[in-house]
Amino acid sequence: MGTTVLLLHAFPVGPEMWEPQLEALAGYEVRAPSLVGRGESVDGWAKQLLAETDGDLVAIGASMGGYCALAMAKRAPERLRGLALVGSHAAADPPDGKIWRDQSIARVREKGSLAQWQSMRDYALGADAESAAARPLENGIAAHDPEGVVQELVAMIGREDTTEVVRTLPCPFLAIAGALDQGTAAESKKLVELAPDGELVIIPGANHLVSFQRPDLVNPVLLRFLERCTA
Repeated sequence: MGTTVLLLHAFPVGPEMWEPQLEALAGYEVRAPSLVGRGESVDGWAKQLLAETDGDLVAIGASMGGYCALAMAKRAPERLRGLALVGSHAAADPPDGKIWRDQSIARVREKGSLAQWQSMRDYALGADAESAAARPLENGIAAHDPEGVVQELVAMIGREDTTEVVRTLPCPFLAIAGALDQGTAAESKKLVELAPDGELVIIPGANHLVSFQRPDLVNPVLLRFLERCTA
């Protein structure tokens, strides 16, 4: 039984965000599941995904997907061959973050999932991102059930701090962050310093959705990481 590479998407996008990685990772057994509609608990998502996937895993999580990857590592560290956070971190929501998520829940229920994306687009891809480049993401978001998106927000509000998971990881750890996503880059540096076997890669000119924005730079990093994890 081989190792499965799980690509876990960010919020409020879906698995389509990993499209720029799929060809590059074609030599591996890759799954890119949706987290939409899986309930109101990040730990619950992790439990579901572990049950759905046999054998060893490399979990690669972008932003929200990173929270799920860390929850999987906490539940089943013996199954993890590698863990990568892509524009993500391990901290729980601070009080102002919870306020923002409550506001987002109200926005999604009133105006739909695309309204939430429009409020985040500049942060995710930069103010100068071309509309055509973002269209695959927007098409996916438009198809999401708004209540499934609300569940994601509730789950993120309730997630726990998983910094200790990084400190005790029994496998290689990779953190990738966009240079323009300064807060996440700073958090990524702290986590890599804690990890027993950590690597930090900062991608120049990139924002929060760094793997979607700069696959030309991110894909080679992921391939090197996977070679280490599955050697």
